[in-house]
This record gives sequence, C-alpha cells and structure tokens, in this order.
Amino acid sequence: MKKIFSLSILILMCSVLFAQNDKAFFKEVEPGFYQNFILKDISEVKEKTEKKALRKILIMDQTKQELANDPTLYKTYWHTPVVSQGNTGTCWNYSTTSMFESEIYRLKGKNVKISEMYTVYCEYIEKARRFIQERGNSNFAEGSEANAVKRMWEMYGAVPNTVYTGLIGGRKYHSHEAMFNEMNSFLQGLKTNNNWNEESALSTIKSIMNHYMGEPPSEFQFEGKTYTPESFLKNYMELNLDDYIDIMSLMEQPYWQNAEYKVPDNWWHSSDYYNVPLDVFMEVWNNAIENGYTMAIGGDVSEAGLNRNTNCAMIPDFDIPYAYINESARQFRFSNNTTTDDHGMHCVGYYKAKDGKMWYFVKDSSSGSRNVGEADKRFGYYFFRDDYAKLKMMNITVHKDAFKKYMDRFK
Repeated sequence: MKKIFSLSILILMCSVLFAQNDKAFFKEVEPGFYQNFILKDISEVKEKTEKKALRKILIMDQTKQELANDPTLYKTYWHTPVVSQGNTGTCWNYSTTSMFESEIYRLKGKNVKISEMYTVYCEYIEKARRFIQERGNSNFAEGSEANAVKRMWEMYGAVPNTVYTGLIGGRKYHSHEAMFNEMNSFLQGLKTNNNWNEESALSTIKSIMNHYMGEPPSEFQFEGKTYTPESFLKNYMELNLDDYIDIMSLMEQPYWQNAEYKVPDNWWHSSDYYNVPLDVFMEVWNNAIENGYTMAIGGDVSEAGLNRNTNCAMIPDFDIPYAYINESARQFRFSNNTTTDDHGMHCVGYYKAKDGKMWYFVKDSSSGSRNVGEADKRFGYYFFRDDYAKLKMMNITVHKDAFKKYMDRFK
C-alpha cells in the first residue's frame, strides 16, 4: 500500500511538472446515438431515459490539437460496414467477427457477413455450463474476450448473418438486458437452491434465449448450397483458426511466455496470450497494420483523452506526458484499475502524421462513435493516436504471420 501510494505521488508530481499544454473541462453529456436511436428502439425504457438528468464527464480539450480524424488520410484495408451492437455487452464479438470477415476476404476473396448473435448464443451456453460445473464460482456476464469467438467457432461452427440475426419482433437494434437478467436470475436461483442438474439447466437457458433471440438453425441454405454451422466454417469460410493468436503486454506476468490475461471477461481463464515487452507489442501492432493485417484490439475507452465529439483518442499530458509512457506506467494503471478491460474494436488502417506519430483507424460497434451522425464519414470509427494505444490498449488478436519473427522466443 505504501509503495503504491508513493508511486502515485511521484507520478502526480511528474504530471504537475510537465503538464503545461493540454487542458480539460467538464461537459454535460447530451443524448447521443445510444439514447436517440438504440434506447428509443426499446420501448420499455423510453420514458425512463427521457427523464434522466444530464451528467457531466471530464474530457480533454482537443480544440488546439492537430487531429487526424479525416478518414481519407488513412491507408485502410477491406472490412465489412460498421454495425451497431445495440444495447448489449458484445463488443468482443463484433470486433473479432469483423476481423475474421476481413481475413476471409484477404485470404479467400469472399465478402461475407457472419452472424455475431449465433456466437453469442453459443457463448452463453458455455458460460452457463461452466457456472453450473463450478457450482456458481464462475463469471456469468455479457462480456468476454476476442479469443472467445475462435473458441466458440471451434466448438459450434458459424453461420452467415442472413440466416440468423438474433432480432425478432421487428426490432432494429439488439437489447439483451431483459434476456441476461432472466438467465442470471435463473442461474443464481440454482446456486441458492443447490440444484445443479446441468442438462435441465442448459435447456432452460436455451429456452430463454430462444424467446428473446429466436432459435438458431442447425441446417440452412446459403448461396445455393446446404450447410450446417460446422460445415459452413470448414467448407465456406475456410479459416484455419489455429493461425490466430492473442498478444498482450503486462509486467505482472513473465515476458516471452504464454500467460493468462487476468480480467473478469476472460471467464474461462485462457492462458494462451503471448506476453511481450511493450516495445515489441507496439512493433507488432505497427508492422501488422502496415503490412496488410487488421487486428481485433481490446482495452480502455473510459478516458478523458477519448473525445466522442471528435472521435479522437490521445493521452493528455495532465495524465502523463507522451515521452514518459512506458511499461511501468501501463502496468501501474492496470494494477490500480484506472485502466480497465472494457471494450473491443477492430483496427483497420493507419496514418503517419507529419510529426512522426502514428494514428490508427478503428472500426467500432458501440454507440459512442456514432454521436457524429450517420451522414458523417467518421460515423462508427475512432481515431487512436499511438500514445493511446501504447498506454490503454491491452491486447490484440492477429494472424500469427504478423508475429512470426518472435515466435521462436516462446517455448
């Protein structure tokens, strides 16, 4: 406790000494895409949201910054159009599915939209199964990690979005609040009553999802052929899922080893992450995006440096000066929970600014990137400066060829 307190004081002193330029201000958060479109699509919460008072958040004043938020500046790679995740905690799935769609196009030349909700359906089955097997000692929540998509596809296959959208009753946007609450209440009831019949419980979980999302197909027609989810993955998508790896950079685990990413959304405790020093993490990111690979990325978007009016993200010097961002600063924020694992996105392009800084073009499924309005070419995209990625993005999922020069370092 004393060491952490002393380190906090030291970082605060450094911030005071060097924070000479960037300013911040409090801004009332006005209704945006989430309130005006998604919540209005959910009739049962419309009245409640209209009565909410505006709250204020601290954001970086970016008016005097050189912002790279013009999409035409960027070298971009093929990706499917932006899609909203609605009122769901499924960014992990939208971002990674988008990355795999880009990979199918890059490797096979096929333009296909994969169903995110089929993967979500399968994921909830496995979350509930583990909760039952662990007698309630397993995280059951909406969130997950990028590699859950690969894991579910290996277990259940995949389907195109045209045959299973998970939207019923004429709804335009997904809302899983009521469905999740019902499933969670049911599982907590099993824990209270010590009733752990796995087959019966999973049947109930499926029936709840069938009510809210519809039942996914076991067989379907696509482009004139009949597929099952397993055969669609194998014979149409043709991806070798073993070719995709997850990379992180945290001092709390030994570098150059596979390790567990210790966050609640890694609910099955995957320890397959390749843990590398921060300079290698950024080198892999830059080499990948400059050489034709897109990536699913995950990290923290609850920051003063992410302005949802400009859609730009950078680290203000009142947090930490650009030159002082290193692996210790990164780990410090992760350890004291000021960096949280709260969002997954898809990095689809880059731009090298005149000052030498790299910017990343990031496809996003959340509501925050949509406040600019659908007619704006920035709609559904963020623009991350490299300091934001270096300090606040915690992991990437990418084809292993983008990492091959380092693979021999791992035993």
